[in-house]
Amino acid sequence: MSSLKIAVLYGGKSTEHEVSVHSAQTVCQLLAAQADKYTVLPIFISRGGDWFLQKQCGEQTPQDQQISPVILPDCNLMSADGKTKLKADVFFPVLHGTNGEDGVVQGLLESLNTPYVGCGVLASAMGMDKEVTKLLAEECGVAVLPYRKIRRGESYDRQALEQWALEQGYPVFVKPMSLGSSVGVTKVKDASALHQAVAKALAFDEFVLVEKGVDGAREIFCALYGAGTEVAASSCGELKTLANEFFDYEAKYLVQGGCETRVPADIDLSMQQSMQQDARTVFTALRACGLARADFLLGKDGKYYFSEINTLPGMSHTSLFPQLFEASGCSYTSILDGLIQIALNVHREKSTLSLNR
Repeated sequence: MSSLKIAVLYGGKSTEHEVSVHSAQTVCQLLAAQADKYTVLPIFISRGGDWFLQKQCGEQTPQDQQISPVILPDCNLMSADGKTKLKADVFFPVLHGTNGEDGVVQGLLESLNTPYVGCGVLASAMGMDKEVTKLLAEECGVAVLPYRKIRRGESYDRQALEQWALEQGYPVFVKPMSLGSSVGVTKVKDASALHQAVAKALAFDEFVLVEKGVDGAREIFCALYGAGTEVAASSCGELKTLANEFFDYEAKYLVQGGCETRVPADIDLSMQQSMQQDARTVFTALRACGLARADFLLGKDGKYYFSEINTLPGMSHTSLFPQLFEASGCSYTSILDGLIQIALNVHREKSTLSLNR
């Protein structure tokens, strides 16, 4: 049996471009190590949205060959001069943030009629929107924090927002609605910094959430893997920031030793099981498949709240997603194998749907 051609997509038009490349390097390395099963096609997407076939996954080089997705019977990737034609068996998006995690690329891959790893268009789009996932989680009985929403280009009642934040109790967190990696997020301790934080977040997104904070919050995470009714939830893990007041972009990626990972998290079994069930509930309600990571905030009072879900979480060796499942006894290589198989199964199932009335 010939090996499957796996087109790994990374980089992209996103504030999380560098994080994506870092994740993809691990994915490409692990898949390439199984040369009997996979032929890896590393495809770098520039910040301008151009696609390049690389010999080795990484940032763009002069040797990269520009290539484009195409809808042709004999190929789904082709160079501009038409001399290079490739037909990937499975696309593996490792694209964090906008234009990759939000359903945009998934819609393109649906048009190519090819299997791809991860959530579909709807789940990706809903999972990227923090308000939509909050509403969905709340509808399913999963606890979420109160918030207010602000839209770019529309005036808002500054005094009313200050009053709401005062009633909720500082700190509050101001965050872009549809970004990850804590880009544009500010912890606001008093009214003097509130509107500046809103302006900062609006530089990154059309919508902004102002969310009630949790006193002394611990950040707990649960990874998810599967499809349909067969969804596995990992052991829970915890990240404690050592560099800043909360787990922001700098603590995650820029400061060496900026955070401490604890896998499994130091929480009692009943709480872990409850978080795992809530994570599966949100995953299923989103109609997600493949992989995700659910994030929770745990207060000093023992109450926890669903924060958000990442449908394309970090995938490097040091990322939480592989660490959480490895702590649960699953090898990362077997997870990647499973994700590819899920992609093939989902595509096969879709192909059985009738297009005729």
